[in-house]
Amino acid sequence: MRGVLIGLLLVAGCKQLLGFDEPPPSTSAVNVLVELAVSMRAHGRGGSLLVVPVDSAWRESIVHPMAYAVSPPFRELAVVMGQTGEGRQTDIWKDALRETVEAIAGLTAIDGVAIMTEQYELLAFGAKIQRRRGAAPVESVTVTEPIEGGVPTVLNVAQLGGTRHLSAAQFVHDQRNAIALVASQDRRFTVFAWSPCEESVHAHRVESLLL
Repeated sequence: MRGVLIGLLLVAGCKQLLGFDEPPPSTSAVNVLVELAVSMRAHGRGGSLLVVPVDSAWRESIVHPMAYAVSPPFRELAVVMGQTGEGRQTDIWKDALRETVEAIAGLTAIDGVAIMTEQYELLAFGAKIQRRRGAAPVESVTVTEPIEGGVPTVLNVAQLGGTRHLSAAQFVHDQRNAIALVASQDRRFTVFAWSPCEESVHAHRVESLLL
């Protein structure tokens, strides 16, 4: 089941949730996102994590000043993931990964969003999303669930849920190379990603894959 989520997190776009026929380019990268998703869901307080490309214009979609900007970026997860080979098989490495993931996941529960680069550097937490200047408001989102035979549903953003979901959808609408992971207090979990084929935001409800 987690293999399906791996495909989902990397191949946001033209394929259905089930039945990816291409291997993900970096399994290790997505495993980190999977573990973060599991930990975010487990703490039960709800939370949001934005994963952004380093050289993107993500700051244009964030309210400034950020109350909890991390400077220099927190790189512990990057350091842990930089370990290669047999080092990853040790209990020390596994414990370090778990503790670091839990620490970052815990920060997502703070009001606002946590922001992390694709290279695992934590840039901020408790940040506020705003619509990028000149960008149109997101109006609808395509919702999918990991069920066989499931049909994508187009919903008005007002039907998505609370503020976390609406702001995550707007962020991905404005920053189309980013993804947003959103955990609800009721333990639902949604991954927001831009679909270039359909020119719309997709909301993938994946809590059943995190059990």
